[in-house]
Amino acid sequence: QVQLVESGGGLVQAGGSLRLSCKASGTISRINDMGWYRQAPGKQRELVATITLSSSTNYAYSVKGRFTISRDNAKNMLYLQMNSLKPEDTAVYYCKAEISTRLWGTFSDYWGQGTQVTVSS
Repeated sequence: QVQLVESGGGLVQAGGSLRLSCKASGTISRINDMGWYRQAPGKQRELVATITLSSSTNYAYSVKGRFTISRDNAKNMLYLQMNSLKPEDTAVYYCKAEISTRLWGTFSDYWGQGTQVTVSS
């Protein structure tokens, strides 16, 4: 099976930085697009940033210029560097990856369990 495990969350003051990591493991043949999403209490899950296999990126307007998404294809790793954090960035952050478990097989979405990011004012 496939597992996505996030790490790097925590408590930080406004203006601070955090770096999230996500490790994909298991029966993986290919990974296509990857992304970070977040869900604040009482709100729907929202897109934060996505990155394609060729490292083209897309960001939510609210994080553009402050967050940077990157990936290491050799290690099946996804990263999110978060700078100039604001209290409104407080949420559980999830990684998602499009993964094929067989060569030339179809891709399915896999999610991590989430990591809490709390930004104090």
